[in-house]
Amino acid sequence: MNVARVNYINIGLMLISCVVAFIIPFELFLFSYAVLGPLHYLTEISWLHKRQYFSPKKNDWILLSILTVIIVFPGIFGYAYMQAGPKGIDGRTIITPAIADLMRFFTDINPAVMFLAFSASLIMILVKDTRYRLVSFILLFLVGWLIRTQDFSIIIFTIFLPTLVHVFLFTGAFILVGALKSNSTSGLLSILVFIGCAVSFFFILPDGAGYQISEYAKRSYEVSFRSLNEQIFRSFLHENEPGEATIYYSSVGILITRFIAYAYTYHYLNWFSKTSIIKWHEVARPQLIAIFALWIIAVVLYATSYRTGLMALYFLSFLHVVLEFPLNFQSFRQIGQEVRSRFSGSTA
Repeated sequence: MNVARVNYINIGLMLISCVVAFIIPFELFLFSYAVLGPLHYLTEISWLHKRQYFSPKKNDWILLSILTVIIVFPGIFGYAYMQAGPKGIDGRTIITPAIADLMRFFTDINPAVMFLAFSASLIMILVKDTRYRLVSFILLFLVGWLIRTQDFSIIIFTIFLPTLVHVFLFTGAFILVGALKSNSTSGLLSILVFIGCAVSFFFILPDGAGYQISEYAKRSYEVSFRSLNEQIFRSFLHENEPGEATIYYSSVGILITRFIAYAYTYHYLNWFSKTSIIKWHEVARPQLIAIFALWIIAVVLYATSYRTGLMALYFLSFLHVVLEFPLNFQSFRQIGQEVRSRFSGSTA
C-alpha cells in the first residue's frame, strides 16, 4: 500500500472518529481506550523494541522503564492497598501514617520523575558520551525537583503530557513529518483535516445537540478520566471545582469530551492504519500470539470492571508513552530538518 493511499485512509479515519465523537463522545472514548488502547500499547512497545526505541544506545530504555515504574507506583500501590489492605470494623481500609507518607512522597515527586523521563529522552538523542549524559541526567533531575511543586509542572507533566499531548500533539507531529517528507497533496490534506476536525468541535453543534451520557459511561468515566476533564476546566476555563453537572451535562463539558474522544480514537486508528508502512506486525509468530492473547485478557478485564482494566493496564499505558519520548524528539528534529531544507532551497 503506497503512502498516498494510507494518507487517504487516515483522512477517512479522522472523519469517522470526528463524527462518532460528536454523537457519543464519552462512550467512544471509553470504547477506544479499553479496546484499541491495549492492543496499541502491546504492538507499539514491541515495534519500538525492534528499533532500539529510536535511541542511539541500546540500553536507554532501561532508565525510561525504571522511571515509569516510579511514575505509576502511587496509582498501582494505592489501588492494591485499598483492595487488600487492613479494614476497620466499618469496612473501610485503614491507612496508617507510614502508608500515607509513602504515598505522599511518590505523588509529590511524580512531576519531577516525568520531567526527567521526558527531558532525558532528548539528552539520549543529542548526547552520546556517557559522562556528559550522567551529568545531564543529574542536572535535569535537580531542575525537576525544584519545579515539582509548581502548579504548571504538576499540570503539564503529570496530567497533560501523558494524555492529550501524547495523543494529539505528538500524533500531529507524526502526521506533519509524513506530509513534509512525501511533499504530496494527500499528506498536506491529512494534516489540514486532522486540525480541522479538532477545531470543528468548537463551532459545530456547540450546544451538545441533545446528547445524554449513558449511566454505564458515566460510572466508567468517573473511575478513569474525570480528573482530566476537571483539569481542563481549571486550566482553560478557570472553573476551580467543576461538578458532575458541568462535566457530564453542560455543553462545554460535552464539547471537551468530544475533543478527547476524537484525539484518543484517531491516535489509535492512525497506528493501525500504518501497519503496511511501519510493519509492527512483522514479529515471530509466538510473540504475535502472545500480544493478541494479552489484548483479549485486557479487553475482558475492562468489560468486567472498567477500573480493574484501567489499573491492570496502568503500567503499560504509561510505559508506551515514556518509551515513545525519543521517537517524539526524533520527529520534531525531522520536522526542523524538512523545514530548513525548504527554506535553504528557496534562498539558494
